[in-house]
Amino acid sequence: MSTEFDRTLPVAIGCDHAGFAYKEKISALLREQGWTLKDHGAYSTDSVDYPDMAHPVARQVAAGEAAFGILICGSGNGVAITANKEPRIRAALCWESELAQLARAHNNANIICLPARFVSEELAQKMVLDFIATPFEGGRHQNRVNKISGC
Repeated sequence: MSTEFDRTLPVAIGCDHAGFAYKEKISALLREQGWTLKDHGAYSTDSVDYPDMAHPVARQVAAGEAAFGILICGSGNGVAITANKEPRIRAALCWESELAQLARAHNNANIICLPARFVSEELAQKMVLDFIATPFEGGRHQNRVNKISGC
Protein backbone atom coordinates (compact mmCIF):
# COMPACT_ATOMS: atom_id res chain seq x y z
CA MET A 1 0.00 0.00 0.00
CA SER A 2 1.34 3.40 -0.96
CA THR A 3 1.76 5.77 1.94
CA GLU A 4 2.43 8.88 -0.13
CA PHE A 5 0.13 11.01 -2.25
CA ASP A 6 0.07 10.48 -6.02
CA ARG A 7 1.54 13.63 -7.57
CA THR A 8 0.03 12.76 -10.96
CA LEU A 9 -3.42 13.52 -9.55
CA PRO A 10 -4.74 16.98 -8.72
CA VAL A 11 -5.41 18.23 -5.22
CA ALA A 12 -9.13 18.83 -4.60
CA ILE A 13 -9.64 22.08 -2.71
CA GLY A 14 -12.69 23.94 -1.50
CA CYS A 15 -13.81 26.49 1.03
CA ASP A 16 -16.64 28.70 2.09
CA HIS A 17 -16.51 32.49 2.18
CA ALA A 18 -14.57 32.50 5.48
CA GLY A 19 -11.83 30.33 3.98
CA PHE A 20 -11.51 32.05 0.60
CA ALA A 21 -8.31 34.03 1.33
CA TYR A 22 -6.66 30.93 2.82
CA LYS A 23 -7.66 28.82 -0.19
CA GLU A 24 -6.06 31.32 -2.53
CA LYS A 25 -2.78 31.38 -0.56
CA ILE A 26 -2.62 27.60 -0.17
CA SER A 27 -3.45 27.10 -3.85
CA ALA A 28 -0.59 29.40 -4.89
CA LEU A 29 1.81 27.58 -2.56
CA LEU A 30 0.86 24.17 -3.94
CA ARG A 31 1.13 25.34 -7.55
CA GLU A 32 4.64 26.63 -6.76
CA GLN A 33 5.46 23.09 -5.61
CA GLY A 34 4.22 21.58 -8.87
CA TRP A 35 0.79 20.36 -7.77
CA THR A 36 -2.23 20.81 -10.00
CA LEU A 37 -5.50 21.71 -8.34
CA LYS A 38 -9.20 21.21 -8.87
CA ASP A 39 -10.82 24.22 -7.24
CA HIS A 40 -14.38 23.53 -6.11
CA GLY A 41 -14.96 27.09 -4.82
CA ALA A 42 -15.86 29.36 -3.22
CA TYR A 43 -14.56 31.92 -5.65
CA SER A 44 -15.03 35.04 -3.53
CA THR A 45 -15.92 36.17 -0.02
CA ASP A 46 -19.63 36.25 -0.88
CA SER A 47 -21.61 34.08 1.54
CA VAL A 48 -22.02 30.45 0.45
CA ASP A 49 -23.00 27.14 2.04
CA TYR A 50 -19.94 25.01 2.84
CA PRO A 51 -21.57 21.65 1.93
CA ASP A 52 -21.75 22.86 -1.68
CA MET A 53 -17.94 22.75 -1.78
CA ALA A 54 -17.21 19.99 0.73
CA HIS A 55 -19.23 17.27 -1.03
CA PRO A 56 -17.53 17.69 -4.44
CA VAL A 57 -14.06 17.69 -2.83
CA ALA A 58 -14.88 14.56 -0.82
CA ARG A 59 -16.42 12.80 -3.82
CA GLN A 60 -13.39 13.53 -5.98
CA VAL A 61 -11.02 12.18 -3.31
CA ALA A 62 -13.23 9.13 -2.63
CA ALA A 63 -13.33 8.32 -6.36
CA GLY A 64 -9.54 8.34 -6.55
CA GLU A 65 -9.63 11.34 -8.88
CA ALA A 66 -7.63 13.53 -6.48
CA ALA A 67 -4.47 12.83 -4.53
CA PHE A 68 -6.02 14.33 -1.39
CA GLY A 69 -8.32 17.15 -0.38
CA ILE A 70 -8.17 20.44 1.45
CA LEU A 71 -11.28 22.05 2.92
CA ILE A 72 -11.44 25.37 4.72
CA CYS A 73 -14.25 27.11 6.56
CA GLY A 74 -14.51 29.38 9.58
CA SER A 75 -14.25 26.66 12.24
CA GLY A 76 -13.28 23.71 10.04
CA ASN A 77 -16.05 21.71 11.68
CA GLY A 78 -18.71 22.14 9.01
CA VAL A 79 -16.50 20.98 6.16
CA ALA A 80 -15.10 18.09 8.23
CA ILE A 81 -18.54 16.83 9.23
CA THR A 82 -19.79 17.12 5.65
CA ALA A 83 -16.77 15.45 4.04
CA ASN A 84 -16.89 12.55 6.48
CA LYS A 85 -20.40 11.65 5.26
CA GLU A 86 -18.80 10.34 2.06
CA PRO A 87 -17.60 6.71 2.05
CA ARG A 88 -13.81 6.21 2.06
CA ILE A 89 -13.18 9.71 3.39
CA ARG A 90 -11.14 10.39 6.49
CA ALA A 91 -11.31 14.17 6.88
CA ALA A 92 -9.34 15.55 9.81
CA LEU A 93 -9.86 18.91 11.47
CA CYS A 94 -6.40 20.31 12.26
CA TRP A 95 -5.37 23.44 14.13
CA GLU A 96 -1.67 22.75 14.69
CA SER A 97 1.06 21.01 12.73
CA GLU A 98 1.35 18.01 15.02
CA LEU A 99 -2.33 17.23 14.43
CA ALA A 100 -1.84 17.41 10.65
CA GLN A 101 1.07 14.99 10.95
CA LEU A 102 -0.84 12.60 13.22
CA ALA A 103 -3.90 12.73 10.97
CA ARG A 104 -1.73 11.29 8.22
CA ALA A 105 0.58 9.02 10.24
CA HIS A 106 -2.08 7.38 12.42
CA ASN A 107 -5.41 7.92 10.65
CA ASN A 108 -4.39 7.90 6.97
CA ALA A 109 -6.47 11.07 6.57
CA ASN A 110 -7.13 11.97 2.96
CA ILE A 111 -8.63 15.42 3.54
CA ILE A 112 -7.27 18.12 5.81
CA CYS A 113 -9.84 20.57 7.20
CA LEU A 114 -8.67 23.97 8.38
CA PRO A 115 -10.35 26.54 10.66
CA ALA A 116 -9.65 29.89 8.98
CA ARG A 117 -10.95 31.93 11.91
CA PHE A 118 -8.67 30.20 14.42
CA VAL A 119 -5.26 29.78 12.76
CA SER A 120 -2.97 32.13 10.87
CA GLU A 121 -2.50 31.84 7.12
CA GLU A 122 1.12 30.87 7.76
CA LEU A 123 0.13 28.06 10.12
CA ALA A 124 -2.52 26.84 7.68
CA GLN A 125 0.10 26.63 4.95
CA LYS A 126 2.53 24.80 7.25
CA MET A 127 -0.15 22.30 8.24
CA VAL A 128 -0.88 21.53 4.59
CA LEU A 129 2.81 21.00 3.87
CA ASP A 130 3.17 18.78 6.96
CA PHE A 131 0.06 16.82 5.91
CA ILE A 132 1.55 16.21 2.46
CA ALA A 133 4.98 15.27 3.78
CA THR A 134 3.80 12.78 6.40
CA PRO A 135 3.27 9.20 5.25
CA PHE A 136 0.75 6.82 6.79
CA GLU A 137 2.58 4.52 9.20
CA GLY A 138 0.37 1.50 8.57
CA GLY A 139 1.09 -1.34 10.99
CA ARG A 140 -1.11 -1.24 14.07
CA HIS A 141 -2.82 1.87 12.69
CA GLN A 142 -4.07 0.04 9.59
CA ASN A 143 -6.33 -2.21 11.66
CA ARG A 144 -7.83 0.84 13.35
CA VAL A 145 -8.35 2.66 10.05
CA ASN A 146 -10.07 -0.43 8.65
CA LYS A 147 -12.57 -0.28 11.51
CA ILE A 148 -13.59 3.30 10.77
CA SER A 149 -15.94 2.35 7.96
CA GLY A 150 -16.78 -1.04 9.40
CA CYS A 151 -14.90 -2.95 6.71
